[in-house]
Amino acid sequence: MKRRSFLRKSAIAASAGGLVVGCTSENNTGGEAAAVITNRQIRWRLISSFPRSLDTIYGAAEVFAQRVHAMTDGKFDIRVYPAGEIVPYDQVLESVQKGTVQMGHTASYYFKGKNPALPFDCTVPFGLTSRQQVAWLMHAGGMELMRELFADFNIINFLGGNTGIQMGGWFRKEINSLSDLRGLKMRIPGLGGEVMDRMGVGVEQIAGGEVYPALERGAIDAAEWVGPYDDLKLGFHRVAQFYYYPGWWEPGPGLSFYVNQDEWDKLPLVYQEAVKTASVAASTSMQSSYDAKNPGAFAELLDEGVQLRPFPDELMAEAEKHAFDIMEEEAAADAGYQKVYSSFKKFRDESYRWFSTAENTYGAFAFNRNQG
Repeated sequence: MKRRSFLRKSAIAASAGGLVVGCTSENNTGGEAAAVITNRQIRWRLISSFPRSLDTIYGAAEVFAQRVHAMTDGKFDIRVYPAGEIVPYDQVLESVQKGTVQMGHTASYYFKGKNPALPFDCTVPFGLTSRQQVAWLMHAGGMELMRELFADFNIINFLGGNTGIQMGGWFRKEINSLSDLRGLKMRIPGLGGEVMDRMGVGVEQIAGGEVYPALERGAIDAAEWVGPYDDLKLGFHRVAQFYYYPGWWEPGPGLSFYVNQDEWDKLPLVYQEAVKTASVAASTSMQSSYDAKNPGAFAELLDEGVQLRPFPDELMAEAEKHAFDIMEEEAAADAGYQKVYSSFKKFRDESYRWFSTAENTYGAFAFNRNQG
């Protein structure tokens, strides 16, 4: 075969697969094949459930996009859109499922109405800490179970970050007993909202950017978001005096990147690997960023005169009972839910035993001993 003909046919074949391959001279006898492979240009849209102003939680998607861009030498370009710019925060799953956009970044508990087991991809009340959540997903079978659920929506999911345990939220009046909750209107999503509903709270689903005005005008009496850094940025301390802890409904809430399965299948292998690697990088970045920013913000809130309060023990005990009653009821009603719940519960029990032995004992001594 003549060299010119060989090169022309090789280029045509490579282009059909999305690649351009440069070949060495046929007279090269040194065995040094210097093939250069260049992947095609791809542009995707990624929609977030969070406003741009919340730089850490929204920023995880930007970190992801930047890492993918860098690892593909700028060939795989992903543009990130905040909540509301293309669709509202609670339409991310549907938009990715339909292929309206290729990707989303969200919290899976927003979509429990589509499948009650989806919150396990994010967090459930009295569930796993951030480290335990990632461990269950990545090394104890959780991710495989979640991907079985998301397959029904034509989606493949990846780690998308974690806030760490959250605060219990902002209340306009003090909560001294379980009875003080009854009749309150509170912004709280997911299974935690269902637990609050059983304890007599009127639950409201409100996007992050709309929580402050709702609390300010009295449309709601309480609201939870994330923790000190975001809460300070949003200014909740200016419209609610009492700051409660812990956020028992979100002990380790993990976000997820959703990718449309059809679009995923079209990606070259090297781009798929870039997505996998970037998702881990973004997830690590988000958690460490919150861990670095929350302490200073927490101190600033206390300096502003915020009234810090723990939830009463009776409230915590009642909430835990309702949470597991709900999960047991769901498991009894649905075999798919039962499969996920059994895996989660087994890992939770084993992990709690270990963490209570080492982590909790150390924290109980060192954290309380060394407060300024």
